[in-house]
Amino acid sequence: MGYLIKATILMIVTTLALAGCERGEPRLLNLKKSQSGPDEFAILPNKPLQEPASFAELPTPTLGQSNLADPTPFRDAVATLGGSPQRMNADGRAGDNAILAHAGRYGTDANIRSTLAASDLEFRAANRGRLLERAANVNVYFKAYAQQALDQHAELARLRSAGVRTPAAPPLPLDE
Repeated sequence: MGYLIKATILMIVTTLALAGCERGEPRLLNLKKSQSGPDEFAILPNKPLQEPASFAELPTPTLGQSNLADPTPFRDAVATLGGSPQRMNADGRAGDNAILAHAGRYGTDANIRSTLAASDLEFRAANRGRLLERAANVNVYFKAYAQQALDQHAELARLRSAGVRTPAAPPLPLDE
């Protein structure tokens, strides 16, 4: 009987040890993607059809061009936020060349995406959780990135004490 218990314990320990070994990139946030339905963020409803005051105002239909009922989420967002959708480029992006020039005034790194990806991979490998956390598929994302999290209330107090006008304050935490 003692042999059977030892063998069972050895099998459980071996299974947990192998389950803790990860292949590929370390995942800190263990979310499963469901293939059972559509991507709700990819669905854009058409605008409602409206009869114009004058049919002479309608643009001439052109093959491959959009029509007035096509969704234009970027233009709609710009208009909602008080911007001018007429100033947007043909590809739907805002024509903010002055902002881009100001943001890149000290130079830009063309390789920044791969540099950050390599740095993040190194960080995730070093903070991927303990053996039993990996074996049980426990999320360790928030624990790993806790040192990099911004305390919004402390930052608001710091900005206000420095005399920076803040247009809105983050909501107060709920008392539990």
